[in-house]
Amino acid sequence: MNIRKGLYIQWNKEIYKIIDFLHVKPGKGYAFFRTKLKNLVTGHVLENNFSTKHKLKKVQIKFDSYEYLYKEKNILYFMNENTYDQIQIDKKLIRNTNIEFIKEGMKISIFFHVKNEKEKIFLFLKMPSTVVLKVKETESVKKGDTINNTNKIAVLETGTKLLVPSFIDIGDFVKINTENRSYIERVRK
Repeated sequence: MNIRKGLYIQWNKEIYKIIDFLHVKPGKGYAFFRTKLKNLVTGHVLENNFSTKHKLKKVQIKFDSYEYLYKEKNILYFMNENTYDQIQIDKKLIRNTNIEFIKEGMKISIFFHVKNEKEKIFLFLKMPSTVVLKVKETESVKKGDTINNTNKIAVLETGTKLLVPSFIDIGDFVKINTENRSYIERVRK
């Protein structure tokens, strides 16, 4: 198999993307590939050496753009934006992202491991790096407390609690970084 950047492989029952590699031919011993691999589900990056004789299993990864429809108990429902097919994903299978910021109508990329034409297995979903959500509830702040740059807890339209600056009120829209669960700015709509 030709090892190259961007290739998806299955190794140790996990799926990785080769993000870097180097063919090494030492003076003594066998040649090998020094690789940098990124786990597609967890996002962890690791380095590993493979002998040039080692047979790596290439896998096919496909992703599509989906619209989030709704949640029923622990099942999330999505619709493919191109084919209008609907899929459902159990919440416990979604490990790599902060889905507490997901709201109806949001566009999300969903990645699958394609085994054959009829069988594809859900791997992970990729949320937008930032989202804008409406503040549903928040604590009231006494006059003068906004000067000290204090924070308070706000409940967003998705039901998620988030630390926001004290000047944020009910009905305000806030931009949030979904990767580190942090407030970015207030947004005027």
